[in-house]
Amino acid sequence: MQIPKQAILLRIFIGEDDQCNGSPLYEAIVLKAREQHLAGATVLRGPMGFGKSSRLHTTKILRLSEDLPLVIEIVDSEENINGFLPVLDGIMTSGLITLEKVQVLRYGEQAMA
Repeated sequence: MQIPKQAILLRIFIGEDDQCNGSPLYEAIVLKAREQHLAGATVLRGPMGFGKSSRLHTTKILRLSEDLPLVIEIVDSEENINGFLPVLDGIMTSGLITLEKVQVLRYGEQAMA
């Protein structure tokens, strides 16, 4: 698989406790991205953050469920990312989704020409 040099970064901000049909939402998103043959997905866990509710989520407060912030990043062609957006609409009930243009310098073992 090859990613075009000019690609799109899809960034999804959700909470660790967000669910989709009884499974973690981040897991559902990554599995759907893989199912649609997107170039790859990475889930990043943040030690602190807040969203629309302004409620602070942090590792500093001791509690059973921390609901820490998660960011899922996916880079692929604009066409493939746009094809994935309706899938996200079907499985997400809250969160933040952003898109930005990126220049791919390397994907895999060889540098982009």
